[in-house]
Amino acid sequence: MAVDRPRVAALVRELLVAIGEDPERAGLEQTPARVADAYAEFFSGIGADAGAPLERTISIADAGEHDVLPSGAVLLRDVRFRSVCEHHLLPFVGTAHLAYLPGTQLVGLGALPRVVDILASRPQVQERLGEQIADVIADRLDARGVLVVLDAVHGCVTSRGERQPAASTLTIAARGELAEPAARAELIALIAGRA
Repeated sequence: MAVDRPRVAALVRELLVAIGEDPERAGLEQTPARVADAYAEFFSGIGADAGAPLERTISIADAGEHDVLPSGAVLLRDVRFRSVCEHHLLPFVGTAHLAYLPGTQLVGLGALPRVVDILASRPQVQERLGEQIADVIADRLDARGVLVVLDAVHGCVTSRGERQPAASTLTIAARGELAEPAARAELIALIAGRA
């Protein structure tokens, strides 16, 4: 379902009136349309299949004798993402670190950031976002284990309430063989840059 831009623009115009602003003043004339365009981008993941980027896989079961098969985890660090907190409709931005233990399928590394982007492009909470990313990778790749670490800064923490501009939130979601803390310790160390 696509964002209804004209409706969003009309509602933003009404919001401007509700906060005591004049939506006709020079600096605000285009604001309703701009917000509608931004929301169309921010929420483009609503209704999208987050697993679609993982449909094109490489079978490692059929690898030839000269192919090198992974014996451990595939780890992609520092995937930037942005989302909108569903509690206050304020942005949160951060970094995702994604690891999986391949079963019989590998995926092009560019597919993993697309999964993150689709799931982040919805009203979200960070805790659920990490769990959804882990579920999609585990289910669609038939991975033996999955680890998703998200580190994000939330607008609702930095800009309102206690206003903690340096605070970030770290969440971990794990599946399969990486569900046990001891099993994922090496990956956590690699993510932290200590190994």
